Amino acid sequence: MKNAICARLPIRARLRARARLPIRARLPAATVALTLPLACAPPADEPDQGVEVSHTEVAHGIYQLNAGSHNAFFVDTDGGVVAFDPISIEAAAGLAVAIRSAAPGKPLAAIVYSHSDADHATGAPVLQQAFEGDAPIIAQERALPIITAGGDPNLPPPDLTFADNLTLRFGGRAIELHYLGPSHTDNLLVAFVPDQRVLFAVDFVSNDRVGYRDLPGWLFDDLYVALDRLMEIPFETVVFGHGPVGDRSTIERQLAYYADLRDAVQEAIDQGLTEEEAMEQVRLDDYAHWGQYETWFPMNVGAVYRWLASR
Repeated sequence: MKNAICARLPIRARLRARARLPIRARLPAATVALTLPLACAPPADEPDQGVEVSHTEVAHGIYQLNAGSHNAFFVDTDGGVVAFDPISIEAAAGLAVAIRSAAPGKPLAAIVYSHSDADHATGAPVLQQAFEGDAPIIAQERALPIITAGGDPNLPPPDLTFADNLTLRFGGRAIELHYLGPSHTDNLLVAFVPDQRVLFAVDFVSNDRVGYRDLPGWLFDDLYVALDRLMEIPFETVVFGHGPVGDRSTIERQLAYYADLRDAVQEAIDQGLTEEEAMEQVRLDDYAHWGQYETWFPMNVGAVYRWLASR
């Protein structure tokens, strides 16, 4: 559909919080079909040259965009393209080119922030301007005050927020947004496209890589619950915020890693090791081939040590 009727959804249309239930139990009641504002014309001009980006179709109409160490995600529908995580000003310019290439003539239907961190959410105005419209920005509700307080014009606050679940529908295609609870941040969502069983998950899971440095901002008391909830979603393919595409077994390995890390650090605490000693002595050789193991794994140990010792 080259052009679509432009309809504005009031910014005040935010979803109320719902009781925490297992994902499959609460989906039917919590999903909402939305008609969101669309750009009334395809983008007119090529953006300025930005960072080097490339995009790959991982399933029918579903794409990963790579921009250096970060990935974005976009979904082509008959009602327009939904883009996730513009990453930066430069990457957003490349994302606009990729969308134009993959879905020529399609409007930008919406922009979704996976969470409030600037290294994933910056650049939405570049996308909006490239498509000559004001596609709405969507995020989990806890992202709103954080982004608003930041005051960065290149990271505008969301127009629409939700509490637990939100389903977007464009031209017959559904895109589910799920909040699994606090994990890497307290506002991180995952996206699921059920017709292709593709998941987009950022920062709290990755493809055979240990956690980022000392896991800054991670909410460990809730992380393991969020990981379990993630596995309730019937995905088969995963696009990550960093690194290559994976599958369900990739997430299962991540769950095993964080469980093994917790157990190994708890054992070190039980043996009377200090944090520094644990960082030097704890090893998980089954994961020694993972990305950043030699540099970040000791920092993972230190972060989990501080969490367990403070409980």
